[in-house]
Amino acid sequence: MDANSLQAVFAALTLGAFTPLFVAVGLWVAFVVYGLVALRPHPKGLGPLFFTEMWERFSYYGMRALLMLYMVAPATAGGLALSKEWAGTVYAFYTFFVYALSIPGGWVADRFLGYRRAVQAGGVLIVLGEFGLASGPRPLFYLGLVAIAVGTGLLKTNCTSLVGMLYGENDSRRDAGFSIYYMGINIGALIAPLILGFIAQEPAVVNALGVLGLGSVNGWRCAFGLAGLAMVAGLVQYTLRQGILGEVGLRAGARVTQQGDQAAQAPLTHEERQRMWVVGILVLFIITFFFVFEQAGTTLNLFADEHTRNSIGGWAFPSSWFQSVNSTWLLLLAPVLSWLWVRLGDKEPSSPVKFALGLLFVGAGMLLLVPPSLAYTAEPTLRVAPWWLVGTYLLQTIGELCLSPVGLSTVSKLAPPRYSGVMMGVFFFAIGAGNMLAGFAGGFSDRLPPATLFGGLFAITTVMALVLFALSPTIKRMMGGVR
Repeated sequence: MDANSLQAVFAALTLGAFTPLFVAVGLWVAFVVYGLVALRPHPKGLGPLFFTEMWERFSYYGMRALLMLYMVAPATAGGLALSKEWAGTVYAFYTFFVYALSIPGGWVADRFLGYRRAVQAGGVLIVLGEFGLASGPRPLFYLGLVAIAVGTGLLKTNCTSLVGMLYGENDSRRDAGFSIYYMGINIGALIAPLILGFIAQEPAVVNALGVLGLGSVNGWRCAFGLAGLAMVAGLVQYTLRQGILGEVGLRAGARVTQQGDQAAQAPLTHEERQRMWVVGILVLFIITFFFVFEQAGTTLNLFADEHTRNSIGGWAFPSSWFQSVNSTWLLLLAPVLSWLWVRLGDKEPSSPVKFALGLLFVGAGMLLLVPPSLAYTAEPTLRVAPWWLVGTYLLQTIGELCLSPVGLSTVSKLAPPRYSGVMMGVFFFAIGAGNMLAGFAGGFSDRLPPATLFGGLFAITTVMALVLFALSPTIKRMMGGVR
């Protein structure tokens, strides 16, 4: 290896110096959170589920941060050279089915596999899918997306259901347990774009691959392959630590606390039907929230890549790194909001009110982008300051903390035990529908003035939030005492 070759490799390592730091910090936070699981009176089974979800989300969010950019990138840059409209359509249907398949994934676990085996089967499919994306040929790319969608439908729904099964129906630790679990999701989502985005988009990495004799493998494919290896890590620790879960999730059809098939087949009571109706009503508002929130992977991703100055104080970074801003804010703010809910005591807002607040905040994030959108529309060569996106993700994160972990906990409390998997699937279906709408919005971003798009999203969420505020007293009564 000559001096120039060594210099290329060194450049890649130097430019990536911040990446190991972020990874170390992310993993440190993960183990601190895990320490809270061990030290506080939470079930030990929360630990392996925490890390399974962390590595699955690393795999998903790392790939999602790159997906739209990879599809529209020219072939000379290693991309698929798809039009924005077609790339947006692919993104829309892929992200929809990633979550929509949670319903059949939950049903399969409820009726046949059991929750724990469904998680393992889903993880294997995700690994195969990521490796399909990494292989290069376009047919395997599309097959890889299908495998990831099916695998996520099996894994994510049932891993979340398992968390709910660790706690009794009136266990006061449940919300705190879901908050810890949600931290695992966001630790994976934080570090993945930093690592995979650097590998995929940094020219020095491509040069280093060529020096090492891997010139036929571009950065995008290496990043997808690493996402697959992350899921392998999650599967290995989950499999090795099955004993910690005891009997939880081994049986299909009912929680292990129920006795016999009679309880699993009993007809729904009036209260159970009312609670299921609540989930159905909230689905419409969840779809609206994630339609706007998941612009992060489409219009906001393109906004960062095409119209934002991707540098701070002269230090340049890949546009995909903006995908980690949301998770950074979440890890900083989650303890604050958790403290606030506890501090409010009896004055703590009900779940429907928290949902409405989530809609208001995510809409405010879109409103913040209207001024810079008007600026670069008037001057197309302008690249706006990165702080606009940082501020948008701050507002969206507050909204997310008001809705997403609260939604997970609420559905787990409202769902009849024998329909736990399916009802959790309904929650994720709503997220998938929002993702699909976000994908279509990204595909049409060239046809609609950005200020009009962002302003329209703000108006939609504001109207829906006001409707939900009005409906909250009725919904609360239908919940039958569940907050």
